[in-house]
Amino acid sequence: MVRAASVDASTIILVILALLFTVVAYLKDPGLPAIGARNGLALLTFILPRLIPALILTGMLQVLIPQELVSRYFGREAGLRGIALAAVAGVLTPGGPMVSVPLMVALANSGAGLAALVAYMTSWSLFGIQRIIAWEAPLMGWHFVAVRVVPSLAFPLLAGWLVQVFYQE
Repeated sequence: MVRAASVDASTIILVILALLFTVVAYLKDPGLPAIGARNGLALLTFILPRLIPALILTGMLQVLIPQELVSRYFGREAGLRGIALAAVAGVLTPGGPMVSVPLMVALANSGAGLAALVAYMTSWSLFGIQRIIAWEAPLMGWHFVAVRVVPSLAFPLLAGWLVQVFYQE
């Protein structure tokens, strides 16, 4: 389940970087921090309406996906089959990180093994089919897509397998 809200290292690093870049912007031009803050808030108004339903979706997936099903197909005992299924799921997951990450959280909370989760995220990152169709192929061409994808096909399986071999859950 989700942990209680706390300040972790990534939050501290983000705050420090935000403050550091604010100081650098101010030193460059005292008006830049206000512009940067407005740009950041505009991004928040774009992301928040998508983030709230994505987080609700995560919660719904956690209560709707049977844990025994996730454990059977994506758990530690699923072995290479589970890693391969997770890699295929990563390719087929549409949308950006507001879809894939909540789905991964739901799978993790429903019993998916770390190796399958690593394979899923690696696959989604490398081969998101919607990104290939909507962006890479139209802008770079199918030859580029093939040259990029074919040598990378083994990475999700290899990443999952390495986690399974070297990391004990």
